[in-house]
Amino acid sequence: MSITRRSFIVSAGAGASLLVLTACTDTPPVPKPTPTPLPTNSVPTPTSLRRSDWSNDPLAMGAVSFLPLGATPLHRENLAQNIVDRVFFAGEATADEPSTVRGARSSGARAAGEVFALVGDGERVAVIGAGAAGAECARRLSAFGVDVVVLEARDRTGGRIHSTKADVGQFSEFGAWRLGAESDAEIIAALDRLDVPTNSTSGPDLMRDPDGSAEVVTPADTTPANSVGARAVTTAVDWAAVQVADSTLDAALEASGARSTAAAANQGDLGGAALLEQYLRGLAVESGAEASTLSAWFTPLQTGEERAIVTGPFVAIVDDDLDGIETFLSTAVLGISYDDDGVRLRLGTGESLSVDRVVVTVPLGVLKAAAIEFSPLLPFGHRAAINAISVGAVELVKATFDEPFWTTDATTWSLVGTDELITSWVNLLPITGEPALLGVVGGEAALALAGLTENELAELVSSSLEPFADNA
Repeated sequence: MSITRRSFIVSAGAGASLLVLTACTDTPPVPKPTPTPLPTNSVPTPTSLRRSDWSNDPLAMGAVSFLPLGATPLHRENLAQNIVDRVFFAGEATADEPSTVRGARSSGARAAGEVFALVGDGERVAVIGAGAAGAECARRLSAFGVDVVVLEARDRTGGRIHSTKADVGQFSEFGAWRLGAESDAEIIAALDRLDVPTNSTSGPDLMRDPDGSAEVVTPADTTPANSVGARAVTTAVDWAAVQVADSTLDAALEASGARSTAAAANQGDLGGAALLEQYLRGLAVESGAEASTLSAWFTPLQTGEERAIVTGPFVAIVDDDLDGIETFLSTAVLGISYDDDGVRLRLGTGESLSVDRVVVTVPLGVLKAAAIEFSPLLPFGHRAAINAISVGAVELVKATFDEPFWTTDATTWSLVGTDELITSWVNLLPITGEPALLGVVGGEAALALAGLTENELAELVSSSLEPFADNA
């Protein structure tokens, strides 16, 4: 891959086409160690405590897209439509399988095919963004023999794939950290070819109440682990599917009777109402949204598919796609002007660049913030789609210890019946051998976590892990 960090300031002739990922020039926050927290009686001080910060990242403005009440998959299709055969769109918000790396890559492949069907001899295409969608689009265009250049506003490749390595411990993925063993088999095979390790997260699930007096351990081959919550949400979604009008998932849980049925149930010594709320917290980790916001018609149900966690540099798959393709980092696009004759890009450096066609893969949050000015305005269908689809919040916290303070071999831990911001943890010890825990948070809890100071986060982690320390 040919990469430079200087701004892209050269002008191209009328036969050039350019794609840029984002229009912001601010340096985004990166995961970093927190100040040393005060340990509780049972939870030792982590040797490393790091987190993502997608909610505050000006080049993402959120982690994933989701469909709230009033939005439909047709809005995604509208956003994916090209404009006068000059401006094309890709990215997870336009994908058939949104909020996934495979969806982002498939959207890039789709856009590349659309461009190739129209591109003429001597034209140049620009791809805005060196994330999963942009890299896949650029790779395919280059393979088709198209002259392509990639512009990336960040000082790194990967977009919302963010692979980091601390001073101690293994690689950590603070973006797209989890894959489906079957649905993402192609990506896992590509990572294996690049010698990037992935590990199955298959193992027992541990659900425990905050004071540790009641728990349920579900064997690895039993899904769903939270059967009460899964049954309630499935009932609500099935009920909503036969209604004349859509409703929020929260409203569907009430109207279908699924919430009251769950409240009267239990699983072991854990109460049904608390189990349902924890299941909804888990759903927020998938969608980035609360049940009070999610469309019941289009709620993404959790599956029992075996999951895999990437324990090497996930970004290698993006860099492999970009190998040999001219890629410019730290290059932002502030404006896109287009007509029947071509595209003109206004760069953050003050220069402009004339090209033939452009593929825009910026995150939905960037489009919502109007960080890129389009002239003329985007067609109404695109603007309506950007307004209708919502951006969800998902954040990750990784706590690494000198040695484990727990003895359970359960791979996933859940706190049931608590207001703690972090109620879901992945135990990396049986997965990778690393004495580390990965907290996953979605929806309103993720937004609240993003607003914490480093010391507040350290105190929160200790508090959240305290109920699991009695196994030590």
